[in-house]
Amino acid sequence: MAGADAPLQKKLLIQIPVIVGPTGIGKSQLAFDLAMELDGEIVVADSRQVYQRLDIATNKPSPDHRRRVRYHMIDFVDPATNFNAAQYVEGARRAIEDITSRGKQPIVEGGTMLYVDALSDGFTLTGIPPNPELRVELERLDAGARQERLLSIDPDPGVDLQNPVRVIRALEILEAAGPPLRRLRTRTQPAWSALRIGLTASLGAIDRRLEARSRQQVARGLVAETQAALDAGVPADAAVLTGIGYAEALAHIRGELTVDELPLAMAQSNRRYARRQLRWWRRDERVRWFDIEPDPLPGILSYVRGTS
Repeated sequence: MAGADAPLQKKLLIQIPVIVGPTGIGKSQLAFDLAMELDGEIVVADSRQVYQRLDIATNKPSPDHRRRVRYHMIDFVDPATNFNAAQYVEGARRAIEDITSRGKQPIVEGGTMLYVDALSDGFTLTGIPPNPELRVELERLDAGARQERLLSIDPDPGVDLQNPVRVIRALEILEAAGPPLRRLRTRTQPAWSALRIGLTASLGAIDRRLEARSRQQVARGLVAETQAALDAGVPADAAVLTGIGYAEALAHIRGELTVDELPLAMAQSNRRYARRQLRWWRRDERVRWFDIEPDPLPGILSYVRGTS
């Protein structure tokens, strides 16, 4: 009897769209459009949007979008503190349970690779054991080399880069996982099935979008927002301020970048990050890719509805 019921149970798994792709590609707009079409709510998977008050370089949804659609896992962590992937997965799981309990459609959207894959594949990151050999190797490196190694895997790791213990632990998790996160041992199968949707475009188109966004962020007051965070007591080495956009704004505040150089430096950092994101998710054969031109929404809606 149990064997006969197994296929039915698998069929009844909730399908949740999980939107991935490089930074600046339009994931947030697609998530909003899907939420409007599917009576959904959005679970953001971003290591920096969890922090309060810092909105510009974290690319949080607009006030209009937030009035019309409910968002989860944003704006709830003090920016002077740290927040990690294990905390994210725990909170996002609760959010998905809450959304489905009210008969709404959850939609996961974000660009932090570790957060997206750990949530979608059901990995419990706190269960990753220490790696003594890797720790010895990392402890032999100077702080700068450790930071560079971490940032080469995830430019927005969501940890204090000045804290060697946190940097080493982040590297343990990321290097144990690999892209995608299929080799982690501690796993609890989610009560839902991830329908992975990737947005893509030519590298030239992505670069142009990132350059335009960087200029817009500076024009919107990125430097003032960064200075306000410092004035409010957020340390310059806080995790959120080490990410792309704020790191360059801090360099400008220190006199290391001119106001004209600032958006160019941001765009360059974002280009590197976008390429790493593409390499990460291109390895995952479960992702169904859609080009942003022409409008991908009709095809994505057909894909989502056809698999439900």
